Amino acid sequence: MSAPERDWAAFVTNTDDGKAHMDLAVDGITCAACMYEIERGLQKLDGVEKARVNLSSHRLSVDWDEDKTNPSLIVDMLQKLGYKAYPFDPAQVKSRGDAVGKEILRALAVSGFAAMNIMLLSISVWSGNASDIDHETRAFFHWISALIALPTVVYSGRIFFRSAYMAIKTSRLNMDVPITIGVLLATGLSVWQTISEAEHAYFDSAVMLLFFLLVGRYCDHLMRRKTRSFAENLATLKAESAAKIQEDGSTLDVPLSKLAVGDRVLVRAGERISVDGRIATGTSEVDQSLVTGETLLQAVGEGDLVYAGTMNTYGVLEIEVTAAAKGTLLDEVNKLLETAMEGRSKYVHIADRASQLYAPVVHAAALLTLIGWIMLGMAWQPALVIAISVLIITCPCALGLAIPAVQVVASGLFFNERVLLNAGDAIERLASVDTIVFDKTGTLTLPEASLSQEHGLSAEQLELAGRLALSSSHPLSQAIARATGAQQSLPDAKELAGKGVEAQIDGAQLKLGSPAFCGVSEEQHPDASFVAFQMGDETAHLLPVGQFMREGAVETIQKLKDAGFAIEILSGDHAGAVKHAADLLDVESWKAGLKPQDKIDRIEELKAQGKKVLMVGDGLNDAPSLAAANVSISPVSAVHVSQAAADAVFLGDSLAPVMSALKISQKARWVMNQNLAISVIYNLIAVPFAVLGFVTPLVAALAMSGSSIIVTLNAVRLRMTAGTSSQPSQEA
Repeated sequence: MSAPERDWAAFVTNTDDGKAHMDLAVDGITCAACMYEIERGLQKLDGVEKARVNLSSHRLSVDWDEDKTNPSLIVDMLQKLGYKAYPFDPAQVKSRGDAVGKEILRALAVSGFAAMNIMLLSISVWSGNASDIDHETRAFFHWISALIALPTVVYSGRIFFRSAYMAIKTSRLNMDVPITIGVLLATGLSVWQTISEAEHAYFDSAVMLLFFLLVGRYCDHLMRRKTRSFAENLATLKAESAAKIQEDGSTLDVPLSKLAVGDRVLVRAGERISVDGRIATGTSEVDQSLVTGETLLQAVGEGDLVYAGTMNTYGVLEIEVTAAAKGTLLDEVNKLLETAMEGRSKYVHIADRASQLYAPVVHAAALLTLIGWIMLGMAWQPALVIAISVLIITCPCALGLAIPAVQVVASGLFFNERVLLNAGDAIERLASVDTIVFDKTGTLTLPEASLSQEHGLSAEQLELAGRLALSSSHPLSQAIARATGAQQSLPDAKELAGKGVEAQIDGAQLKLGSPAFCGVSEEQHPDASFVAFQMGDETAHLLPVGQFMREGAVETIQKLKDAGFAIEILSGDHAGAVKHAADLLDVESWKAGLKPQDKIDRIEELKAQGKKVLMVGDGLNDAPSLAAANVSISPVSAVHVSQAAADAVFLGDSLAPVMSALKISQKARWVMNQNLAISVIYNLIAVPFAVLGFVTPLVAALAMSGSSIIVTLNAVRLRMTAGTSSQPSQEA
């Protein structure tokens, strides 16, 4: 009985622009060249508009026009390219990834054990050849080496052979093809030499090559698994079900897919909130540090928004659902992370092109070496040994790892600094920035109005003002209520329309509202409005409420200026507010009252002067200028359009991640350049020696594996040195 066919249409969703979309897990991806092969192959299909491969999770995202193709054709094309596809399931991807890791580790252990034993025999033969080893003993050692090497090559080499076979079967070349040819030729020649009872055999070279290649492949696997864990950590925040409140008041645990907007769910103390929604009843404090970056517990009550993935600490909450299975803030964060991991920079493109050129060039070089030495009169056996050395020593592992390894490490560092990349090449563009343009409202300042620390109230007065503010829906009163953390409104408090709120407590009348309501004159402030608070017959206090500076804004701007970056503020706000912010931040260049086109014009003007501009903004009006700048960053509180236009998003209220992003990108670019230089220098030195016959297959295996390990360790070094500098520098 044949296996049932899968209905791929069941896994298709639609994008916002009406295109069909499907996520697939793809087996058989080993390097950046595989990514290019898949993406290029699928885009040849009529109707496929986008195909992106995530090298870390082996996730393929495809968008296409439903009128021109269908999901089965896409899967068939993958099959023709030599890759097997499954519906993408993070749990299964993790399971398959773990299985691949175990397979590589077992192969590595076998090849390591075999290599040590064969080397002992080989050393005996080498020393004996130089002294007095007899013919029978050398032949005996060669045969023992063959008995160890042959099953080892079959078992440990199958990881490369399988990939090479699939590549050749589909009429293409990948990095594993020359590796396979080199190992099989070295092994086959050694068997021939052993049967012929020749003086030299090369089993040690073949097995050592496999051992070092497997070391590099396992290190690569570990690094990708670590990167995948970031996404897995986010996935663990998402619950599978929620306690839905039914019409009769009882609760029923239902899958998130069964919840609709407007349904109500119950979240008990200590439970993780499973949906995005608005609190219908109840008060509590919510830990949302893992979702929004806010480290302080957030007091919430009726009418407040809460998000999936956050933790309800003590109260029982009844939440009206606004998003459940899809469209939550957690989904948005996850998408940003996935997009960052899918991104590739121009350096990777260079590596991709080099990888595509590699196979034919190396095969041609090895063949010409073989023919050349034979034409010069050398016997075919030593000429073949030299050609094998050329194949082995030019293994492109170092080139293939040079940039992706750095990007993997840098992505983790960005994540640790609460920055999510939305474009892979943002790392390089951030590294070249020399001018930073900030929007003011919502970027340099907090997005919501807050109470100034210079309010002049005692702790008791502040608490009473906050409790009084709870009885008003006015935005300024809400800002005071949030600032004070008030939980319980004053009894008998009443709101007077257009004036404020008043209440009686211990015989004294409390008032909170406009200055005129409390009998005082209003003061002028460039960036704040005033609310008055009065207790009994005491003189009323004026409380400044406005959009004040983000945490660390002054320190961050100063450090950026010290590092040599030119700073400008471009804002649509009125001149007084912008000047006040510029003065606080000691920024000389600022412009106010700008429209979106005005901001774009200024950015284009800076670019025309040869400046590399980083735009930091959050509003809908900033989206065009974010796209116009060389590179851009938005806070996570920005509107979705701006987040989509930006190359990166930072979490939390502090502006410090902007500086961290610049610092990490500069270090990452430096390490990328180092790795490319290492790869080029290695080949410039090694290949001529191999072609001229100065390198044995064993030395070639050691040299090739060493270069891969060096670039990998150099990338890991980025993590170790990331925190050694206190600030970025334009000279980095």
